[in-house]
Amino acid sequence: MEEPDEATPLYPGTWARERPDHPAQILAETGAVLTYRELDERSNQHARLFRELGLERGGHVALFMENHPRYLELVWAALRAGLYYTPINCLLTAEEAAYVVEDSDAQVLVASTRLAPVADALREHIPATVSCLMAQSSGADVDPPTGWTALEAAADGSSTSPLPDESEGTSLWYSSGTTGRPKGVLRPLPEGVMGRGDPVALSFSRHWGFDGRTVQLSLGPLYHAAPIGYATNVQRFGGTVVLTERFDPEDTLRAIERYRITFAHFVPTMFTRLLKLPEATRRKYDLSSLEKVVHGAAPCPAEVKKRMMEWWGPIIHEYYAGTEGAGMTMITPEEWLERPGSVGQSKRGIIHIVDDDGNELAPGEDGTVYFEDPNVRNVYYKDPAETAALQDVHGWRTLGDVGHVDDDGYLYLTDRWTFKIVSGGVNIFPREAEDILVLHPEVLDAAVIGVPHDEMGEEVKGVVQLVDPERASPELEHELVEFCRHHLAHFKCPRSIDFIGHLPRQENGKLYKKVLRDRYWGAVGPADARLASRLS
Repeated sequence: MEEPDEATPLYPGTWARERPDHPAQILAETGAVLTYRELDERSNQHARLFRELGLERGGHVALFMENHPRYLELVWAALRAGLYYTPINCLLTAEEAAYVVEDSDAQVLVASTRLAPVADALREHIPATVSCLMAQSSGADVDPPTGWTALEAAADGSSTSPLPDESEGTSLWYSSGTTGRPKGVLRPLPEGVMGRGDPVALSFSRHWGFDGRTVQLSLGPLYHAAPIGYATNVQRFGGTVVLTERFDPEDTLRAIERYRITFAHFVPTMFTRLLKLPEATRRKYDLSSLEKVVHGAAPCPAEVKKRMMEWWGPIIHEYYAGTEGAGMTMITPEEWLERPGSVGQSKRGIIHIVDDDGNELAPGEDGTVYFEDPNVRNVYYKDPAETAALQDVHGWRTLGDVGHVDDDGYLYLTDRWTFKIVSGGVNIFPREAEDILVLHPEVLDAAVIGVPHDEMGEEVKGVVQLVDPERASPELEHELVEFCRHHLAHFKCPRSIDFIGHLPRQENGKLYKKVLRDRYWGAVGPADARLASRLS
C-alpha cells in the first residue's frame, strides 16, 4: 500500500471505503478484530448520539473507562463531531474523577460497567445536566446504575452515515497531577474539513512511517496522552492498533510474535521489567517484525537503554515532550549510541538553558530547560495563572526539567527541578542514584528522595521495590547502598533504604514522588516550598 498523499483525508472513513475489512483494532488478549468498516460505522453512530444529546462543535465529552474495546470508537466519534474529548484516569476515586468532569465542562460522560461502582458514586458529584452513558465491559455484563443510559441501546439504532457537518475535534488532555490537581491542556480546534488532523501530530506520524502496513502494540492506558495519541494517528494512516488491557512483560513479547508488531511505544519502567525476565523467556519469542520502538514520558537510565538495544538492535528511538506542548526533542538510535544519555535535538522550538536568575547558560551548564516557540497556543484550561507560570519573561515555556545542551544542541536531562535534594547546601539530583539502583538484579523499581535531617536539612534516602519482596533485609539494604557507592560519589547515594511493596508510579512511567515525600515530611516538603518560592 502506498503512503497517502497530502490530499487524502486521514481518518477511518477513508479506510472504510478503501479497505473496509482491514483490522483497525485487535484485542491482544482475545484476538477480537474491529474492522475499518465497523470503526467507521460505530464512530458515526456515537457522533450522532453526541449531537442528539446537544453537543455541537466545540462541545466537551469525557471518557471514564479501562482500555475498553469501544474506547477508540468513542474518541473518533468526538473527533468527527468537532468536539473536545477528555480521557479520565480509570484509577481515580469518584471525587477525583468528578473534578475532571466538572473542570472540563463535559456535557456527556461515558463510563464502563467495569467501573460502575465508582461511576455511580461520581454521578452524585457532577451537575445533573451531564448526560451519562455506560458501555458494557467484557466480564461485567450488568445493567447501568440509576441515572445512566446504556451506550449500546442509545447508539446502535442511529444512522451509520457521517454527520452532515462533520469536522475535526481534538483532545482536552489533563496533566498527571503529580504535584497537585490535574490541569486541562486546551489546544485550538483544528480548522478545515474532516481528515486534516493536527499538523504537528501528522508530521511526526509521517516521521515514524505510519501507513497501512503498521501494526502498533498499544501497551499503556488510553487515558494517557501518548497511548491515545499514537493509537489514533496509526488509525489515521490506515494501520492496525493491537490493544492490551495492561502491561505484562512476557505477554508483551508474546503479542509481538503473535501479531507481527512493527511499532510500539514504551516507557522506561517497561524496559526495566522486560530486562528482569529470565534469559530463557527473553529468547523464547520471535521479535523480528519490530521495525521501530519509541520511548518517552520519563527518563530512561542509559544502561537500561543500552541493554535493550543489545537485545532488540538499534531500533529504539526516543523523544522528550509534555502534554503542555512546550517543545519536543527526538533522537535516533544511531545518534544516541554516539551520545548516550541525550534526548536529542529540538524538533519543535529553540532550546534555552536558564539559571535561577533568568540568565541563559552556555553549553555544558545545567539549568532549567525552556523552549522558544511562538506557534504554541496551548493553555491550561480556565487557569491563566498556571499558564503564565509555565513561561519566563521572554514567553519561553518549560516543563520544569533541569538539563544542559552540548555544543551541537543535543539536550541532556539531569532531573526535574522539584525533585532536587539540598543536603548541607549541596544540590543533589536523585535520578543518578535511581539509574544505578535499578541495575541491581534484586531491584524492580527505585526512587530516591530527600528526607528530614537535623544538621544537613535533607538526607538522601532510597525507596526500593524488589523483584522478590521476601528478600528485604538489613543485609540487602547495606548491599544496595554499597552498590550505589561503587558507581557514584558517596554524597549522591542513599544513606539508607526503605523497602516498599509497590512504588506509586503511574502507568505512563511517571512517579508520584510527592506521595513518598509526604511519608517523611508531612503535607508540605522542601521541594514544594522551593517550587512555590520559584513561581511567586
